[in-house]
Amino acid sequence: MKNILKTAFFIAAMLLAVPKIYAQVSVDISLSANIAPPPIPEYDQPPCPEDDYLWQPGYWAYDQDAGDYYWVPGVWVAPPTVGFLWTPCYWGFEGGVYAFHQGYWGPHVGFYGGINYGGGYYGEGFAGGGWQGDHFRYNTAVVNVNTTIIHNTYVDRTVINNNTNNRTSYNGPGGVTARPRPEEEQAMREQHTQPTGEQVAHQQTAHADRSQFAKATNGQPGTAAMNKVNGDHFTPRGAGNNQQQRTQPQQNVQPQEQQRTQPQQNVQPQEQPQRVQPQEQPQRVQPQQSVQPQEQQQRVQPQQQQRAQQQQNAQPQVQQQQRTQQHQQRQNTQSRQQRPQRSQQQRAKPRANPRPAQPQRDKQN
Repeated sequence: MKNILKTAFFIAAMLLAVPKIYAQVSVDISLSANIAPPPIPEYDQPPCPEDDYLWQPGYWAYDQDAGDYYWVPGVWVAPPTVGFLWTPCYWGFEGGVYAFHQGYWGPHVGFYGGINYGGGYYGEGFAGGGWQGDHFRYNTAVVNVNTTIIHNTYVDRTVINNNTNNRTSYNGPGGVTARPRPEEEQAMREQHTQPTGEQVAHQQTAHADRSQFAKATNGQPGTAAMNKVNGDHFTPRGAGNNQQQRTQPQQNVQPQEQQRTQPQQNVQPQEQPQRVQPQEQPQRVQPQQSVQPQEQQQRVQPQQQQRAQQQQNAQPQVQQQQRTQQHQQRQNTQSRQQRPQRSQQQRAKPRANPRPAQPQRDKQN
């Protein structure tokens, strides 16, 4: 109740005491806190995923019920209208409380408390590029752009702010003491467009993740930036071995809480797959299936080879038998032909012998 009365008193005082140029800022005050927001986490800007996307730097939002700040990750978002630029939100110490000034879309970048968010928002305007016709042209010396995907780029290093150590996240005593410049005052008078539904959903998702709250993480949220809404998550610097460590989208919120409360339960699922996989992949069935046809082939091949060899061996035997039979037949025929000749010779010899013996007998007589 006291916070509500303080906020109402603060808004009334602002409406009466502040000139008209701050009227728009006073209306945009959505909540207040009694403690200052934590310093801005250090993180690297993810690469722009698509053409004409603009960078919304991360910021601390406040949960009044929990009495704690939570970090809304920086993210690349699509503007609601071609030619519009994003003016980031900021915290300002005013009237004894820290008031939250909501960001908005407009043709020019307005005042955002002089906060050095990085990524082109160095406290005044936006140095990361500008609209050229219907497309946004990126300054690759300031913003992280993959030039193999996005080609509408240029390089201007003169706009780089080297004061990167200032991580103060609020305007006022103890923080940044910047005041609006004339061009920022003029931008504050222009017609503005509230954050898109995608941006609102992005903040609600961060609010539902307990790893984004300052008290639970000592000001180091689990996710510092994203390449797009519901896209890849990037951790703060020093949070892991990889400064741009990618994690799963919002489904990893519960596992992160389990890692804090039940680390042993998370270790077992990681060890079990490693032990089960070698047992489930013995590959005993496949060798048996592959061996059986090989064994059958090996068994069939010798049989076929034996048959072929037997056939090959049988052919010369048959040929030899045929040759021997033919040879015997020839011998038989020859022997038959020779027998009558011999008989005739034998018969003729005795007749010839007595004839020469006759003269001998006559001589004796």
